[in-house]
Amino acid sequence: MRFQSHFAWPLAASVALVSVPALAQDASSDAMESTSTFDRDSHFNGIYVQGFGGFGSTAKNGNTFGFDTNRDGDFDEQVTTVTGANAFSPGFCNGANGSTRGAGCAADKAGAEYGARIGFDARSGNVVFGGLIEGSRNEAKERASAFSTTPAFYRIDRSLDYAVSARGRIGFTPGGGALFYGTGGVSYAKIDHDFTTSNGANSFNENNDGDMVWGWQAGGGTEVMLTNNLSLGVEYLYSRYKDDKYSVAVGQGTAPATNPFLLNGGGTDMRIQDKYFDTHAVRAVVGLRF
Repeated sequence: MRFQSHFAWPLAASVALVSVPALAQDASSDAMESTSTFDRDSHFNGIYVQGFGGFGSTAKNGNTFGFDTNRDGDFDEQVTTVTGANAFSPGFCNGANGSTRGAGCAADKAGAEYGARIGFDARSGNVVFGGLIEGSRNEAKERASAFSTTPAFYRIDRSLDYAVSARGRIGFTPGGGALFYGTGGVSYAKIDHDFTTSNGANSFNENNDGDMVWGWQAGGGTEVMLTNNLSLGVEYLYSRYKDDKYSVAVGQGTAPATNPFLLNGGGTDMRIQDKYFDTHAVRAVVGLRF
C-alpha cells in the first residue's frame, strides 16, 4: 500500500479517535448487559500485556541533500563545478526513478507498523495513570534524491528497523468500560539507510549506518474492555528521532581531480538535509489484563 501524502495518517488517526468513543460506549453497554460478572470497578488497574498492528508513514515530502565539501561537520556547503556553477542545479526530490530529474520521482513508502508492550495502570475514580515499555517496528520508508549535472542521481532511503520505547499515559474512564488517554515518552531506535547512485566514477563509503538514536513519542487512543480481562483499542502515535550520525563519504575513485566532489579538499560528505526522522502510526491494539 502506498500513500502520496504524509497527511493521510494524522487524518486517519483523527477520524478513528472521533468515531471510537461512541463505539466504546456501545461495546461497554453491550458487555455489561450480556454478562453479570462484568466488573467495571476493577478495570484499568494493574498489569497488562498488549500486541498491536497497523500502518505507518513518514512525515516528510521532498527532502533535500546537505553537503559538507570541506568536511568540517557542517552540511551547509554547495558542490560546485570548476566554473563555479552549482553541480546539483537539477534539484532534489523523493525517490529517483532515473539518472535525471525528468525521469520522475517515487513518493515515500508507507508500510506496516507492529509490536508488543507491557504496562501498568493505577486507577483513582475515573482517572487512570500508567506507564509502559514497548518494542515496535515501522516499515515505512523516507526517500531523498539529488541530481547532478553529470547527469547522475544519488538516493538515500531511511527506515526504522526497530525501536524500544518507554511512555507514560494518563486517561479518563467514564464508568470503567472504556478508557480515553494521551501518551508520551522517550524512544531508542535503530535507523537503517540505503544508498544508491548512478555515478560509477567516484568512490562512496557509508558512515554510521544502523546506529542507535534517541527520540520521543506522543499520541493518544482509546481502549474498550470486552470482558474483565480482554480489551480492544485504537491508537495514534507520532515519533521523532534525531538521525544526524549517518553520512556518505565521496572520494576520488577513478574520477579526475576536476570532479566537483573533490575541488574543496579532495572529497565531500553528504546526507539527507533534515536530520530528524519522523513517523506516524495508526494501530489496532489487543490487550490482556491480569
